[in-house]
Amino acid sequence: METLVNTSWLEACRTEDAIENGGVCLKLRDKQIALFYFTRRNEWYATQNECPHKRQMILSRGMLGSLGDTPKVACPFHKKTFALDTGECLSGDECAIETYPVKVENGRVYIALTTEVTTHSPIPAMQ
Repeated sequence: METLVNTSWLEACRTEDAIENGGVCLKLRDKQIALFYFTRRNEWYATQNECPHKRQMILSRGMLGSLGDTPKVACPFHKKTFALDTGECLSGDECAIETYPVKVENGRVYIALTTEVTTHSPIPAMQ
């Protein structure tokens, strides 16, 4: 068996449609993605929208901030904080969130999603 990884850059929005120092929820393929424009840092981040603490789709409504040099988002319900660049939980818990690469080109924001496909080797012919 061999696992093939395919990365696709999907258009998320126009830069002018983003909320400054905040987030929006997008559905790309079958995933709810939280896209953040951290204006004060001039940086873009994308994470899963689900807070793993109570499994609620709410992170896009979280408050942005920094812990030292680490950009973070706080869940608006339970105040669990997550690093936007790595997904690490900064509240001391063992849960983490998935993060996605983001790029901006020609006034458009793109998010990279990967898919994995496992291929099976053909059965050798009997001789």
